[in-house]
Amino acid sequence: MIINKDSFLDAYLQDRRKIVEEALHWYLPTENNTPVEIYKAIHYSVFAGGKRIRPILCLAATEASGGDMAQAMPVACALELIHTYSLIHDDLPSMDNDDFRRGKPTCHKVFGENIAILAGDALLTEAFIVLSRAEKLKFSAEKRLAVIQEISQAAGIAGMVGGQTLDVLSEKSRPDQEVLYEIHRRKTGALIKAAVRSGAIMSNARENKIQALADYGLNIGMAFQIADDILNVEGNRELMGKETGSDTALGKVTYPSLMGMDYAKAELQKHIDAAIASLTIFDKRALPLRLIARYIMERKS
Repeated sequence: MIINKDSFLDAYLQDRRKIVEEALHWYLPTENNTPVEIYKAIHYSVFAGGKRIRPILCLAATEASGGDMAQAMPVACALELIHTYSLIHDDLPSMDNDDFRRGKPTCHKVFGENIAILAGDALLTEAFIVLSRAEKLKFSAEKRLAVIQEISQAAGIAGMVGGQTLDVLSEKSRPDQEVLYEIHRRKTGALIKAAVRSGAIMSNARENKIQALADYGLNIGMAFQIADDILNVEGNRELMGKETGSDTALGKVTYPSLMGMDYAKAELQKHIDAAIASLTIFDKRALPLRLIARYIMERKS
């Protein structure tokens, strides 16, 4: 039987997004809690749309490693909460100063800068509540701690926070290619790498498979950010759901601005090829991971 890979991936992503959305509604406290403003801000940001790439990658890595997708769901949701927190803070006036996210006004535009900061803080904390509560995670304390360490390192100074710091500092300097790589590796690559590694850890995967997924995750993380850099120049504002050209306006150094668009696209292709090559030790259960790599390169938003 011949599989239409495009239709397969579309159906796969749609199905996994729906499952993740349902789980997020289950794990997050409702909007009726007090103080209502913070809960409304959290729900507004988490359910404003989005690709849910990080949780989907976690689930796909779990399945590729022979694990149970249901077992990985709390971890997948925690990853999305951390990602959403980072977007809220990235959009703030003192950071990227964005007015729109996913076609809607950003959190601070709707709820104010103070509530937006607190909403981001709350989501980061809530993620680790979900990760640490034993009754919601049906695997051993040892695995739970390994996953918590994996994700916390990816979200912290060594990962996302450090990458964002380098990104902010780069606006006042002219970083070279090595520094730009480090910004992308930490800011975007670290959490994506943690997503797939966490899926493998929960599935009792052997070390060679965990390492292969780490290579995959780092490469598609780099590819994702380079694709974002390209879309910020060439993307369609309506499809993107936010303004294009903002990197140039803020004086940010990106792959297109530092090395040129042709080089950026070649680097994007290189990372996608490397990501797919790292999956050679996996069987057909890794097909979604292979197709997601192509999707990251070809996406329009």
